Amino acid sequence: MDPPNRKRTRRSSQMPIVTIQQGPRDTELKRDLVRRVTDAFVDAYKIPAETVQVWIHEVPADSWGAAGTLTADK
Repeated sequence: MDPPNRKRTRRSSQMPIVTIQQGPRDTELKRDLVRRVTDAFVDAYKIPAETVQVWIHEVPADSWGAAGTLTADK
């Protein structure tokens, strides 16, 4: 909730931050992903590409799992 004396500006509401959690990928794949995610937000929200931030959080295979098994063990 915003503090009582602080007004929300249109600019602050137009700055989406997209967080992607994934296993390690090479730089070219990440470049393509960031471009495509940015394009999707530009298209859907009709906002400038400069306002879209994409954060990629890479998690090593030995630090996450699914269905009771570490990804590194698959």
